[in-house]
Amino acid sequence: MECRRKKENKKSNSTFPDEVLERILGMLKSRKDKSSVSLVCKEWYNAERWSRRSVFIGNCYSVSPEILTRRFPNIRSVTLKGKPRFSDFNLVPANWGANIHSWLVVFAEKYPWLEELRLKRMTVTDESLEFLALSFPNFKALSLLSCDGFSTDGMASIATNCKNLTELDIQENGIEDKNGNWLSCFPESFTSLEVLNFANLHNDVNFDALEKLVSRCKSLKTLKVNKSVTLEQLQRLLVHAPQLGELGTGSFSQELTAQQSSELGSAFKNCTNLHTLSGLWVATAQYLPVLYSACTNLTFLNFSYAPLNSDDLAKLLVHCPKLQRLWVVDTVEDKGLEAVGSHCPLLEELRVFPADPFDEGIAHGVTESGFIAVSQGCPRLHYVLYFCRQMTNAAVATVVQNCPDFTHFRLCIMHPGQRDYLTQDAMDEAFGAVVKTCRKLQRLALSGYLTDLTFEYIGKYAKNLETLSVAFAGSSDWGMSCVLDGCPKLRKLEVRDCPFGNGALLAGLWKYESMRSLWMSDCEVTMNGVRLLAKQKPRLNVEVIKEESYDTQHAKKVYVYRSVAGPRRDAPPFVLTL
Repeated sequence: MECRRKKENKKSNSTFPDEVLERILGMLKSRKDKSSVSLVCKEWYNAERWSRRSVFIGNCYSVSPEILTRRFPNIRSVTLKGKPRFSDFNLVPANWGANIHSWLVVFAEKYPWLEELRLKRMTVTDESLEFLALSFPNFKALSLLSCDGFSTDGMASIATNCKNLTELDIQENGIEDKNGNWLSCFPESFTSLEVLNFANLHNDVNFDALEKLVSRCKSLKTLKVNKSVTLEQLQRLLVHAPQLGELGTGSFSQELTAQQSSELGSAFKNCTNLHTLSGLWVATAQYLPVLYSACTNLTFLNFSYAPLNSDDLAKLLVHCPKLQRLWVVDTVEDKGLEAVGSHCPLLEELRVFPADPFDEGIAHGVTESGFIAVSQGCPRLHYVLYFCRQMTNAAVATVVQNCPDFTHFRLCIMHPGQRDYLTQDAMDEAFGAVVKTCRKLQRLALSGYLTDLTFEYIGKYAKNLETLSVAFAGSSDWGMSCVLDGCPKLRKLEVRDCPFGNGALLAGLWKYESMRSLWMSDCEVTMNGVRLLAKQKPRLNVEVIKEESYDTQHAKKVYVYRSVAGPRRDAPPFVLTL
């Protein structure tokens, strides 16, 4: 390695020795900064190449593992994303691809000292997890988010063989939960764990094994258990781990004696470092007060699986003066959000999820009233994901006037194509107010009845926009042309169920090579339009997902992305690469 490095830098005119320059560049934290310095000159390119220890790949088909390992020889941490985001909505068929195994085979040869692997929307098999566990002797951290294809047998392989493991984070995965005995696979001498998250597993776990593991791992900072863990068991875990910073509780519903309730409250009171709380599966209101003493330093409450009502949420928030992030279910209703505005002046992020997005008969939920209340009391709010059943243009304009620093604004009116319910106008002026007022906006998700005027506003004002998600909106191709022509920093464009056709698709001919990806499904795009795009831009990967009722004229699902690796070699028969 040293010989190769000297050969690459033998003509260096840098004022810094190679080792010093590499040390300096290695201190950069931002991915964008690292990429920028590598473009300064050949010497900086080589220094950044050798100093890079971590890499983020937003699309596993944008580069091959062989190209990656040639570019960066000393990587210790890899973050890799696979399937398009719309796979979360079942719009990407099973067996589409994004299998991690071919990457692991190359990593085993080129990165034998790999320490961290963080995957999102990848296919991961038990065989791959076993291969991972046996191939990297210094492996420390595994994070799987929205992945599929594996079972608790694969987790058992990790627990058995990764002697230096510090993090095992399993979130929102399509995992086959065979049993909870995988926890007993950690050796009795194992003490290094710092993060353990199995909140979304369904079966009972081996609690004796879990308790022994928690008691041994004195550096454990994050523990998120599933709903099979009872309140009594949770109390025993907290006694062993009062140092926890992040806690995901199990089921918060159990008949406790007065003494058990007191002991649980004492255990929470001793968790003085707690800053993140989640879980509360099936929460019972009578036990929520045991949390109050642990709320003083909380900055993040994740109640996305806890259908609390407004009164319970309000009583809890009184004890959370430092709260910066809040995720709730819409069962809190507007009254609960009024409590957020009253008690959370430091709030920066709010996400409100629907309890049941498919039941139109539900009477509860949140409206524009709750949204305004939060904006009035939380001037620092800059990230919102808000599922609601009604909204008005005036309300959105008021919200962004109160909180002009939004970077992420995702408003989801759950009835597609819904107008301003008071005036019956299109929702154009709502999103016009967002892009006109929030000049730092990076991510925008549109909903409601929208005409091309919304897209004209976006193209004219959203100069920092990087990600745009559109569904059931728009009037003509001209609207999308405004976005593609007017948003210089656009990197991801996601469009579904819109009246956009070939004109909209081809309007981005000059832009797609600078973007990460384009997704269009159930629009008016034809195969001829897609073929023309592929012909004009051969360096792009242009894929059409065919379904059982495949229309040879209509391109129902189109996925376009830049790649230095060329067309992928593992495309299934239903993926047509042009």
